[in-house]
Amino acid sequence: MRSQIKKGYAAGYLTVFLSLSIMTIMSLILVLFQGARIGDVKMRLECAADVSMNSVLAEYSRALYDQYGLLMVDTSYGTENGSIINTQEHLRHYVSKNLVNMYTKDVAITGSSFAMDNDGAVLNRQILAYMGSLPAEGLMTDVLENADMIKEQKLDTTDVEKMARQNQEIIDDTEIPSIINEEGEEEEVSLGNPADVVTSQKGIGALTLAIKDSSRISGASIDTQSLASHRKLNTGTGLRDQEDISATERLLLEQYYFEKCSRYGNELDKSQLKYQLEYMIYGKDSDYANLEKMAENLLFWREASNMLYLFNCEGKVNEAELVADALTAVMLVPELAEPVKYSILFAWTFAETISDLNILFDGGRVPLFKTDETWRLSLFNMFSFRNSLNGGDLGEGMYYQDYVRARLFMTDARDKTMRLADIIEMDVRKTAGNQAFKIDSCLDTFCAEISAISKFGYDARIERIYGYEE
Repeated sequence: MRSQIKKGYAAGYLTVFLSLSIMTIMSLILVLFQGARIGDVKMRLECAADVSMNSVLAEYSRALYDQYGLLMVDTSYGTENGSIINTQEHLRHYVSKNLVNMYTKDVAITGSSFAMDNDGAVLNRQILAYMGSLPAEGLMTDVLENADMIKEQKLDTTDVEKMARQNQEIIDDTEIPSIINEEGEEEEVSLGNPADVVTSQKGIGALTLAIKDSSRISGASIDTQSLASHRKLNTGTGLRDQEDISATERLLLEQYYFEKCSRYGNELDKSQLKYQLEYMIYGKDSDYANLEKMAENLLFWREASNMLYLFNCEGKVNEAELVADALTAVMLVPELAEPVKYSILFAWTFAETISDLNILFDGGRVPLFKTDETWRLSLFNMFSFRNSLNGGDLGEGMYYQDYVRARLFMTDARDKTMRLADIIEMDVRKTAGNQAFKIDSCLDTFCAEISAISKFGYDARIERIYGYEE
C-alpha cells in the first residue's frame, strides 16, 4: 500500500516538472520565433535599403562622367530645378519596389553632400579619386621648376614697361635746343629717337602684335552670371565635405586641369569656351579677353627675362650706346646720352618680346632665359620688328602650353576650383537633356532614414550613409 502511494507521488512530481519545462520551452520557442520575425523584417529592410540607395547612385549624370570622369547624381534629373527632394522621391520609389511582404512607412534623406560644398571640396575629392591611380612621383616637375624660376628671378614682379616710362619721362623733361631755320626764325626740333618707332606701337596691344591673323582667335563668349562662380550655390548639410589638399594632391589637380580642359592651340569640340585653361586663370567672359590677358602676362614675363639678358650683354649695350651718343651729340644734348641708350634697350627688349610671343602663339619654343644663341633680333631688325614676325622655333625652351601651366599653377586655388565648375557647367549644358545643368545640384553622398512595416505588424527602421567612395 505504501509503495503504491510513493509511486503516485513520483508520477505527480514528474507531470508538474514536464508541464513547467514545456511551458518554458514553448515560451523560448515563441520568443525565438518572434525574434526571427523581427530579424527577418530588419534584414529585408536592410537589403531593400542597400539595393535602393545603390539604385539612386546608379542614376549618376552620364554627361558629367563621360566628359570629366566624375560620379555624381544630378538632382534635377534633366529638369530646370535640382533638389534633394527629387532624389528622396526616387529613393522612396526604389524602396517600395524592393520591399518583400512589407510596406514603406517613411523615407527621408537627412544628410547630403553636393559638389560645391565647402568651396568645392567635394568636387576636388572626386577629382582626386579619379586621378588616384596616377603616380605623383615626377608629376609636374617641369611646371614646378618653371614656376619657381619665375618667382626667384622676379619675372612676375619686374615691371619693365614702368621702368621704360620712367626713363622716357627724363627724356621728355629735357629741353632740346632750338635751331634757326632758313628764314632766320627759331624753330623747335624733336630728338628723333629711333626707339620711338618701336615705342609708338605698344598701344596696338600684345595680342594683336603677336598674332597677325586675328581670324585664328576664337570669338566665343559667355554669360558668367549664369555660372557657378557668380551665383548663390546650393549646399548640402556638411556630410563628408572636408578635404585637406596636400602638395602632392595639388599636383594631381593641376594634371587633371591640363588633361580635361582646352587651351589656345589645343581647342576641344566639346567646349563652349575654346581657351578653358586661360579662363581658369583670368575668368574673363570671352576667349579673346582671356587670351589677351595671357598675352599681356607673357609680355610681362618675357620682357623681364629679355631685359635681364640684354642689359647684361656688353656687345648689344655698346651698340645702343653708340647710336645714343651719336644722336645726342648731333642734337647738342649729351646729358641725354644715357637715357636715350636705355630707351633703345627698352625698345629692343619690347621688340624681341613680341617676337617671342609670335613664336609661342605659332606653336614654337622660347627659353625662359635667353642666350647669345637664342636672341633673335639685331639692333637694325628691331626698328622694323613687325616684318620679322614669322613664327618659327628657337630650338629649345618652353612651349606656349608650358607658360600657361606655370601661370595656372601660380593662380589662386579657390579661383581655379570655381572656374573649373563654370567650365564643367558650360560643357555639360551642351549635351542633350542637360541645358539647365548646375554642378552645385550634383549629389555625391547622402544619408537616409528608412522605416517599413510588415504585413504581420512588425516594423523596423534603419539609417545608412551611401556615396561613391563608400
